[in-house]
Amino acid sequence: TTTSDDNNNNNSNAVRNFFQPGSGPTVIIETNEPSDEIYASAITRTISWVLAAALFGLGIFLSVGEDSANEFFAGYLVEQSLSVDNLFVFLLLFDYFKVPLKNQDRVLNYGIYGAIVMRATMIGLGTVALREYDGVLLLFAGILIYSSANVLINMGNDEEDEEDMSENSIVKFSKKLFDATDEFDGNQFFTMIDGVKKATPLFICLVAVEISDVVFAVDSIPAVFGVTENPLIVFSSNMFAIMGLRSLYTILSKAAQDLEYLEPAVAVVLGFIGSKMVAEYFGIHIPTELSLGVVLTFLSGGIGLSVFTKNLREQELEQGQQDKNK
Repeated sequence: TTTSDDNNNNNSNAVRNFFQPGSGPTVIIETNEPSDEIYASAITRTISWVLAAALFGLGIFLSVGEDSANEFFAGYLVEQSLSVDNLFVFLLLFDYFKVPLKNQDRVLNYGIYGAIVMRATMIGLGTVALREYDGVLLLFAGILIYSSANVLINMGNDEEDEEDMSENSIVKFSKKLFDATDEFDGNQFFTMIDGVKKATPLFICLVAVEISDVVFAVDSIPAVFGVTENPLIVFSSNMFAIMGLRSLYTILSKAAQDLEYLEPAVAVVLGFIGSKMVAEYFGIHIPTELSLGVVLTFLSGGIGLSVFTKNLREQELEQGQQDKNK
């Protein structure tokens, strides 16, 4: 009987865990499982969420039509690509606050839950604003074009690569919000110091993660509105991208530095979407199929060029070692 009850509890927990963001779902970093197996597991979970998004898009295609499905896929791809920059900032924050690996998962969980609520609110406000004021479209376009130009103009500037996080405005602001201690208390967000309740570095890191997501949403929400003004498509593409963030984080913690051409590729896509919004404001319609094609071409090209360059460098390094040993 005890065995049967334990099995039922395990099955119940498994079902409940499946609907948490980022997998089915938890990246259990405190396990003794080799890091390569954790990495492979995260890839499997990420693929699962991508397949779920594809099935949802297929459902839209069958129930609503091809145009809406193309809009969903274009919006989803844009959101996923923008998540790379977001997650790279998470890596920097975890490193700065010295968050133990076993506690990073908790910050990611709460961060994703907060992102869902915050983005749903922003999407709702954006939808109302677009319906009431057509000029908001130009504001969104301006944000995207500025972001695109800023990245492309500063591509050769390596000074930003070694940012001092202690001088980061988000980190400074987060530290000022709460009376905090420098000591961790397990996975607790707050602890008692001499009878006074204080925030732990884990909580300050969470606040910084949430604020950074708000900053990134300033780009990502207008980007999807540039693809479609259908609130269902905007919301669903955002949610599917967010739900895969946690397992994607595990992958990017190992691969982020290798995707050097993804950021400029995303910048080109943002510039295209911003230009598309301006054109459509003045009555020039750009087909969704073309938008999806541009998004796919540049994002896949950025990833492909990054992988090719990485492999080429490794081959040159290996050849150099062989020549040296001769």
